[in-house]
Amino acid sequence: MRTITLEEHFASPAFLDGPGRKLKERAAKIGGPAARFLEQLSDLGDNRIAEMDAAGVDMQILSLTSPGVEQLEAAEAASFARETNDFLAEAIRSHPTRFGGFAALPTADPDAAVAELERTIHDYGFKGAVINGHIQGRYLDDKFFWPIFERAEALSVPIYLHPSPPPQPVIEASYGGFSPIVTELFAGPGWGWHIETAIHVIRIILGGTFDRYPGLQIVIGHMGETLPFMLQRLDMMPAAMTKISRPISSYLRENIHYTFSGFNYTPTFLDLLLEVGVDRIMFSADHPYASMVQARAFLDRLPVSPADRERIAHGNAERLLKL
Repeated sequence: MRTITLEEHFASPAFLDGPGRKLKERAAKIGGPAARFLEQLSDLGDNRIAEMDAAGVDMQILSLTSPGVEQLEAAEAASFARETNDFLAEAIRSHPTRFGGFAALPTADPDAAVAELERTIHDYGFKGAVINGHIQGRYLDDKFFWPIFERAEALSVPIYLHPSPPPQPVIEASYGGFSPIVTELFAGPGWGWHIETAIHVIRIILGGTFDRYPGLQIVIGHMGETLPFMLQRLDMMPAAMTKISRPISSYLRENIHYTFSGFNYTPTFLDLLLEVGVDRIMFSADHPYASMVQARAFLDRLPVSPADRERIAHGNAERLLKL
């Protein structure tokens, strides 16, 4: 059975010396597993492929790790995005059957982001783009960013909306008052990342984005960032009130795709399956933040038919990304 994973991360040397320097500094300070993690994050060669082979992963669609370039000023974001995408394109050229790419975009400058999306799709064959959460506190429902969605729809490529820490005032108001490490995890992978992404998706829907760009497809990870559990409850905000053309649940079933990315939890998967259907769910591991071996084992034991397992493992990704 072929397997394709879609939320798989890397970092370039320039990124680790710039926007991602905290990752590098932390690895140097802690050593051990953190240093090993940094090695995995930085490797786009034979060692990564050997790990993929050992885990039974045939192809990774790679994206720049969080925090990405979204918190940079426009000119700096454009420079880092271009360098990052060139770095990724070289890795894909070396391993074209094993790697694909989501482009980093200088989202703070939508015109530059559109140009970079077009360049990476046309010149490098990238499969879409990744956006790491809010852009210096601004969300993608803001029409300022809509040229990016317009071009993604025209190019028929998805946007992967990846988690990012909430804006600092939100962290202080909702997650502060604890030890630094507890606040960091509470605002991050323990809770806040996922709630932040769910809110972002709802804002995009309520902002009318999909009414304006009905063919646009967005991918989110972590079994839906809590949204499937709340999907029917969200329809308490009816279209007559929101002024969008459909119930919120309709957009979540027709304009959003969902990946595993480290959420190897059967009850969570079953809720997602029941709410959105098998054709919207795609395999992912969240390498190197989570184990490819564990992700593949979870895929193999999903309580679904062989045909549905094939859809999740590779078929849905092949259709969405035109692989």
